[in-house]
Amino acid sequence: MRIIPAIDIIDGKCVRLTKGDYNTKKIYNESPIEVAKEFEAAGIEFLHVVDLDGAKASQIINHKVLEQIASNTNLKIDFGGGLKSDKDIEIAFNSGANQITGGSIAVKNTEIFEGWIQKYGSEKIILGADFYPDNVGGKIATNGWQEESSLELIPFIDSYQQKGIQYIICTDISKDGMLQGPSFDIYQQILSEVNNLKLIASGGISTFDELPKLVEIGCEGVIIGKAIYENKISLKQLEKFILNQ
Repeated sequence: MRIIPAIDIIDGKCVRLTKGDYNTKKIYNESPIEVAKEFEAAGIEFLHVVDLDGAKASQIINHKVLEQIASNTNLKIDFGGGLKSDKDIEIAFNSGANQITGGSIAVKNTEIFEGWIQKYGSEKIILGADFYPDNVGGKIATNGWQEESSLELIPFIDSYQQKGIQYIICTDISKDGMLQGPSFDIYQQILSEVNNLKLIASGGISTFDELPKLVEIGCEGVIIGKAIYENKISLKQLEKFILNQ
């Protein structure tokens, strides 16, 4: 299972939110590059970068930060937040992203998103399936989690897998930034109902002990944010985990 730390960016700074609420913003470092270099020094190869300004503005904003991280590290970066047009995705790839994540666009403009899958291929395009849980799984949320759609989580994932998507970042918004553990049951349900999926767990990771459980379920990767920044999981633990896999 790939370990993928998260860097969320507002005003060029490394921040975290709780449940996607911009009013809960906490700045952890003025320099995302410094943070990225620390991750790389711990043997981490992958990075999840979210342009929170972009998510709000519905267009890419912090591409210069992406460019700086990409040119100063060897991390393989997946980038998301506000990618809504062909121009946005070109800027992201030209700025050094290895993959991009499309969430709102996959709901609101399926034609453009499907075009990206065709043009760039399933290795480059990740489906962002951010959801609010309900009694059958969850409802997909859009626009920096500020809007809830009527789309059900598992049918949404299944429909895009049939269109060629392999990688899915699945975030339970109710758990994001809460440090109360991830949605093991929902991830298990998704993987039992949708075959051959590269599911990346996101939201709620709080302790190191949760990582082996996600491996057991069959998650291909895990995104870890606040647990690292709040020292609930150390980079030493992650380094050891990566080496022992």
